[in-house]
Amino acid sequence: MTSQQIRQQFIDFFAQKHGHTFVPSSPVVPHDDPTLLFTNAGMNQFKPIFLGQEKRAYTRAVNTQKCIRAGGKHNDLDDVGRSRRHHTFFEMLGNWSFGDYFKQGAIEMSWDLLTKVWKLDPRRLHVSCFEGDEKNGIPRDSEAADIWKKVAGLPDDHIHYFGKDNFWEMGETGPCGPCTEIYYDRTPDFSGGPHVNGEDPRVMEIWNNVFIQYNRDATGKLTTLPAQHVDTGMGFERICQVLQDKDSNYSIDLWDPFWAKLKQISGHAYGGKFPKTNSVDAVAEAADAGLRKDIAFRVIGDHVRCLTFALTDGAVISNEGRGYVLRRILRRAVRFGRQQLELRDPFLYELVSVVVQSMSGAFPELTKNATRIAEVIKDEEMSFGRTIDRGIQLFDDAVNRAWERDKTNVRVSGEDAFKLHDTYGFPIDLTRIMAEERGFSVDVAEYERLMEEARERARSGGKEGESQLANLPPAALATLDTLSAAATDDQPKYLREAVDSKVLAIWDGNAFTDHIAADAGDSFAVVLDRTPFYAEMGGQVGDAGTLKTSRGGLFAVGGTKSAGKFILHLGQRKQGDLKVGDIVTAAVDPLRDRTEQNHTATHLANWALREVLGDAVQQKGSLVDPEKLRFDFSHGKAVTDDELGKIETLVNRCVEQSMQVYTQNVPQEKALKIHGLRAVFGEKYPPLVRVVSIGVPVGELIEKPDNIQWREFSVEFCGGTHLGNTSTVGGFVVMEESSVSKGIRRIVASTGSAAKEVQSANEEVDRLLSAASGTPEDELPILIAEIQKTIASSPVGLRTRRKAHAAISELQMKFKAWEKSNKQSSASTIEVDVVATGLLATAMSLGGGKIVVAEVAGATNDQLLAIADSLKKRSGSYGILLGSAADGKVSFVAAVSDDLIKRGLKAGDWVREAAKVAGGGGGGRPQMAQAGGKDPAKLGEALDQAKVFASKTLS
Repeated sequence: MTSQQIRQQFIDFFAQKHGHTFVPSSPVVPHDDPTLLFTNAGMNQFKPIFLGQEKRAYTRAVNTQKCIRAGGKHNDLDDVGRSRRHHTFFEMLGNWSFGDYFKQGAIEMSWDLLTKVWKLDPRRLHVSCFEGDEKNGIPRDSEAADIWKKVAGLPDDHIHYFGKDNFWEMGETGPCGPCTEIYYDRTPDFSGGPHVNGEDPRVMEIWNNVFIQYNRDATGKLTTLPAQHVDTGMGFERICQVLQDKDSNYSIDLWDPFWAKLKQISGHAYGGKFPKTNSVDAVAEAADAGLRKDIAFRVIGDHVRCLTFALTDGAVISNEGRGYVLRRILRRAVRFGRQQLELRDPFLYELVSVVVQSMSGAFPELTKNATRIAEVIKDEEMSFGRTIDRGIQLFDDAVNRAWERDKTNVRVSGEDAFKLHDTYGFPIDLTRIMAEERGFSVDVAEYERLMEEARERARSGGKEGESQLANLPPAALATLDTLSAAATDDQPKYLREAVDSKVLAIWDGNAFTDHIAADAGDSFAVVLDRTPFYAEMGGQVGDAGTLKTSRGGLFAVGGTKSAGKFILHLGQRKQGDLKVGDIVTAAVDPLRDRTEQNHTATHLANWALREVLGDAVQQKGSLVDPEKLRFDFSHGKAVTDDELGKIETLVNRCVEQSMQVYTQNVPQEKALKIHGLRAVFGEKYPPLVRVVSIGVPVGELIEKPDNIQWREFSVEFCGGTHLGNTSTVGGFVVMEESSVSKGIRRIVASTGSAAKEVQSANEEVDRLLSAASGTPEDELPILIAEIQKTIASSPVGLRTRRKAHAAISELQMKFKAWEKSNKQSSASTIEVDVVATGLLATAMSLGGGKIVVAEVAGATNDQLLAIADSLKKRSGSYGILLGSAADGKVSFVAAVSDDLIKRGLKAGDWVREAAKVAGGGGGGRPQMAQAGGKDPAKLGEALDQAKVFASKTLS
């Protein structure tokens, strides 16, 4: 059978013979599960069912799931290339039961498929069961063993017991339980029993049946789940290896197109050689060029599959999280190709088409953006290619230094490994592999210490975790189910009116309580039968507000989150008490109106971005709160001022046209046919979706879904709250535009009264710039100072700010030219003093001194020093930090008076803190210090951080 036939036979067995529903694979990027880097098992998408948070229309499911195991708890990256059966990307065939059949049913079906459908020899099948865990009170799984004896007639020497290998956990927390694994023995005389769960490639695990009974919380405690479930996983490549009678996963027909393409690119053929073990044998590999090339073939073939699927499903290559894992994978493949197959030009991107052609039958999503994905991979290859040769040379130098230190135990220093990572982009695992290939090692502990120091320096403050109140364990959710069969009715959230509600439950973070006493000071989560509050979701923040009782009780809601089918109102008692059963008036804070302004404007911005930048623009995240809107989108380069102007114009035109905002729940299959509809890639949408249309009724969209005119309107899936009319948006101004990661841009914008304030400031800056043409040259420093003061003290839009900076540079050049031609040496001093006067007007008063933190557009380092000196003369107690961006670099100067130094503000520490934000560093004496940065776009953030640092130090 071909691999395609094997995949389909598995699905048909469970779907047609045993009544399972086929559920398509979820993306390998788990957008809705922050606990996972990648989808690493078929059960990931069913986690909410196992936790009791969600119910589906089916209780049995089957599919083939795309999986990546290249980071976190499950990481097979190091084994790829040398192992016969490990991959970073692989398919997991699986069948599930959600409170339906359990151990008996799962084992019976497994045996039936393996021995009756696929006709595997029963004598070659072994199984393993959980030996138990006395410490955690988990008994030995004799039940599963007894079922195997009964159903399959397996003798005792074919049933094996193991510890943690037979207790399956998806991650550090979450659903888990004992499992029974099935092994296939290909030893000639059926003697593989002692090698079960070992390294002998002839005795291989092919299927794992997990019996999900428990949930592990953050403390490690196990609690029994309300219902028992079955989760099975069969490695698709492994079962193909068995059924096609091959000696490795990489010998099955699925890989033939990869080897053919690599041969075409490199001129080398794949020979199928493997080392004796997964561990590096430097001597053997050095003597066997064919083995080294075959390892490279497997690394490249595996890694390009992983990259293509991850990027297709919405991942991006970056320097953190899953993006960094992908960068490591790509660079590992490039290094093997360069050193073993002599591939010096970008080559990996050429294999994307092979992934698409060979696997899009099962995963049609691969065809959607194949060209763009190949371009992303090629860009990364070219970027790494510029440093890889130099990095390899420095690695050789590091090895030579290690050899000189100790010829008997050659160990690359952690400092050298860190430099290779920090300067040349060599991940530590790549450095370690290169060392092992020569029979050497790396001081990983020292590397990790240096990495942690670097992280600590870069860390500007940890992101606070979600409130413990919002993380209800499965047992608590099950208890809520007994209190109320119905979900919290949150439809009133769309009406903007207070409602009377009944208190169903009160959760204190550990247990349910009936009463919040009048003297209670802790935080609680209150569950109501109905609510007008919007629970945090889809980028929109949860509502704040109040719950009031008729007897004077007041509960202040600080945030709102969902837990299963219930809405949690998180906050504190402010006066009186609150009891289960109370009728409360639930009212949302008026700040929601500002959130809705930003949310509706976000939809308009999404539409405008596509209109201006093209169809490739896809939403990659958003944040909507009362203060601003933030929108991340796919785009390969910075958005120009001209493009930003067009985007602002389109959005503001919609605001001026007073367009009605329509919403309607529509069957998903109908909504998806609407021409021009926008949906977030990777987001899970229910069968009945809420469509938000700005300017045209949803009914008209559904009636004529293929009307090309709908492209002219913003139409999206969205469950959030919105304005009734665009006129209430009040205005739209882009305040920031920046890179989030490679291929992902971000805009931050203001609306409503904030936008009007920005527009007023923009007009004032424009007035000053218009005045420049008639200003005498000797008065230009005064005008420059006034422009800088306006920019520093007022919220100015991004385009106006950029225009002002460019004008300031021109005016400064004009003044310098005039100064030179008139040989007025005193003018420089006049300019410095005038700028200083303008900056002093914006000074803060902290710790008894004048604190000046400001940008001096286009200033050189010498000019910053001169301005700082001028400011020092004007105040006996001062803290001064000035920054400037010019020629792609950032300069900082700091000066602090002795009295503020005694209070803890030191110039060297202060300037270093600011420079870190702009990608640089520096320092100096407590009285005077200088620093530099690499990222001019971060100058504003760096100065903001400097203000925070000074305030904290002197408060």
